[in-house]
Amino acid sequence: MNKLIRALVVAVAAALAVSLGAPAASAASWSSSDKWGTWSNGGYTVRNNVWGGGAGAQSIWANSYSNWGVWANHPNTGGVKSYPHAGKAINKRISSIGSLRSSFNVNVPGSGAYATAYDIWANNNAYEIMLWMNKTGPVGAIGSFQVRASVGGHTWDVYRGSNGSNAVFSFLRTSNTSAGTVDIKAVLDWIRGRGWYGDVTVGDVQFGYEITSSSGGMNFTTNSYSVSGG
Repeated sequence: MNKLIRALVVAVAAALAVSLGAPAASAASWSSSDKWGTWSNGGYTVRNNVWGGGAGAQSIWANSYSNWGVWANHPNTGGVKSYPHAGKAINKRISSIGSLRSSFNVNVPGSGAYATAYDIWANNNAYEIMLWMNKTGPVGAIGSFQVRASVGGHTWDVYRGSNGSNAVFSFLRTSNTSAGTVDIKAVLDWIRGRGWYGDVTVGDVQFGYEITSSSGGMNFTTNSYSVSGG
């Protein structure tokens, strides 16, 4: 009977750990609870990146740059707390890039406040291009609405502004999606065509979760992600 009780206790503990996202971390090739935890794999860098004020606990795990996730428990307050992501450095001018595409597939919570988004940097972080693939809760883009545009295989509401450090162009998909492919080069060319920047040098192409709140602990899982071309 004692052995049975012990087995039941172990089973319950394992079930509770699943709800907290712990097994994925413990079984993964890499994991970290450090706010700046980083891991390099396959030419990409995976980052925990808990950078905002008032953040709670967050842990990241990865089997590869393409398969990774986070468990985050950030309070129900305003302001972005973190942007866990995987990124690939391109370091080429737009004019020298023949093709730049990316595909992704994620599982995300149905509550909280966050955006699943690409963050693309150019000219030593002077320009930030965000592509919001889905958003949940009270989150919004920096700047003012410019236009609705169909480019790169999706239809977006486009915002333009500044965060005080760099120009920000935000493309918010008009309907949420958890999987797809984006023609990033087409988006970059579209911005250039409007005269918002010139032949800039594209730095990192990052993809992850911009989390404002995830009270109680929530799991964000990247089933696959890759960048091709460049």
